[in-house]
Amino acid sequence: MIDDQLTETVINAAMDVHSHLGAGLLESAYEQCLCHELALRKLPLERQVSLPVNYKGVHLHCGYRVDILIPERLIIEVKAVERLLPIHKAQIITYLKMTGIPVGLLINFNVAHLKNGIRRLHA
Repeated sequence: MIDDQLTETVINAAMDVHSHLGAGLLESAYEQCLCHELALRKLPLERQVSLPVNYKGVHLHCGYRVDILIPERLIIEVKAVERLLPIHKAQIITYLKMTGIPVGLLINFNVAHLKNGIRRLHA
């Protein structure tokens, strides 16, 4: 599956979650439901993956975690906020750089129409 097809599959799964749940829940609920939808679509994924900071050759475990990782292909950050801020985009771009993964999706479920809460980002 190429990156465009992969992100389309993830976005469709997120839209299914949003259409069933709507806005107003916690990020953890959306994350768990999205993982379920992705599993139904037979996508390999890891949830809450620890991301150490490499500082001058030393791996420091600072508590950073990737919400959903499709290994070596895609990072998915789930939000349930009033609006996406530049810091949210900066976070996922930094995660992409730290992992070498080419594409990330930032998905904010706390919107009336999910298409307004999705950002596709590259490092």
